[in-house]
This record gives sequence, structure tokens and C-alpha cells, in this order.
Amino acid sequence: MKKIILLYNFTSIMAQPWLDAGYEVWSFDGQHPDGITRDGNHVKCGMWFDAFNIFNHCDHIAKIVGPGVEMVFGFPECTDIAVSGAAHFEKKLQADPLCQWKAVQLAHLTRLVGDKYKCKWAFENPVSVLSTQWRKPDFRFDPFEYGGYLPEDDSHPIYPEYIKSRDAYPKKTCIWCGNGFVKPKKRPVEVEQGYSDQHKKLGGKSLKTKNIRSATPRGFAIAVYTWNAL
Repeated sequence: MKKIILLYNFTSIMAQPWLDAGYEVWSFDGQHPDGITRDGNHVKCGMWFDAFNIFNHCDHIAKIVGPGVEMVFGFPECTDIAVSGAAHFEKKLQADPLCQWKAVQLAHLTRLVGDKYKCKWAFENPVSVLSTQWRKPDFRFDPFEYGGYLPEDDSHPIYPEYIKSRDAYPKKTCIWCGNGFVKPKKRPVEVEQGYSDQHKKLGGKSLKTKNIRSATPRGFAIAVYTWNAL
């Protein structure tokens, strides 16, 4: 069976187009139950990763998943490296001088697993220090630029009260990719107000808020599948 691996992935948004096409999707995230839980072809692995052991993690992932992986996509933690939080960098670095180094290493895990399988890989992050501590992203997008992959009567299936239909909101997102990953063709929709007002509803530091803010745009998820499935 053809497979893909999703790292730092809690929701089924990126997984769904591949599941619908018959792929086996392996999602790794510390919020999943410990061990391995199978929901049809969606295999959820409860696992946190340590920045000091990314090579061991890479080998362990490959041993668990086995052969047949065609793509690896990651959503690494951005809290310590997103430039939107630059005002807090000094305080964070005083508390942990390695916090940004750790975040960059965990982002590299996606690349390492993709290279191990010699398959397409990509990961997303907001505008962040990855551009200076590693390299600039391969491309950037806003969610509304892929909203045309969703139907006109769309409503978000998980967070309809927070996320606009057809992903009709801006949020600058960067993609680093390699091994032949194809940048999906854009199908933009109109943004009603020209800016995102979702942040007004998503203040605070709760895990739920964090999950909503980091939820993968569904149009982009469909576009990734459309342009990268073999």
C-alpha cells in the first residue's frame, strides 16, 4: 500500500485527501494517544520528538512505518522562532539559550525522513528565523490563495466558528521542500475584508487555541495532494 508520513500532525486535514485516495497515512504527534492507534488507513502515533535525537527518531520512524512512503510533510512547532513573536525572543533565549536551535532541528526531521525514503518532503512554518538559521523558504502562500479547491458552499468541518469558509483569510505561510515536491497551482478566492480577523477570537495560550491557529488550510491540503500524488 502507498503511504505518506505526517510529522507534528494532530488533525486529519492534511491526511484526508490521501486517505480518500486509498493511501495509508501515518501521523506522528505528541497529542495522539501513546503508542499506535489505527483508524482505518489513518495510523496515529503518539510521540514527542527530542531535538537532540533527530537522527535516531528518523530511523525509528522508518522502522515503524516500513517501505512504500511517497511523501513526508511536517508542521513543526514555531512558538520560539516565528518572527511574529520576536518581542519575546530575548526572554525565551535567556530562559533557554538553545530554544531556537531546538526548533530548527525539529524542523529538519521532516527533511531527514524524506531523504531517508528518497521521496518528496515539505514542511510549513510562518515567517521565522529558519530563513536565517537555515535557508529561505522555497515559496510562500496565504490560505485564501488555495480556497478555490474548496466548494462554494464550504464550511469548516472542525472549526466553523473560527475559520472562514473556503479558507478566505490571509496568513503568510512559508514552505520548505525538496526531492521533487511540486508547488501546487493557486486557485485564489476573494478575501471579504482584505485581512484576517480570526485573531480576535483566538487569543490566549490554550492548547485548543494553538491547534486552531495552526490548523492546516484545507484548500492547500487538497492542492498538495492534487499536485504531488503519484
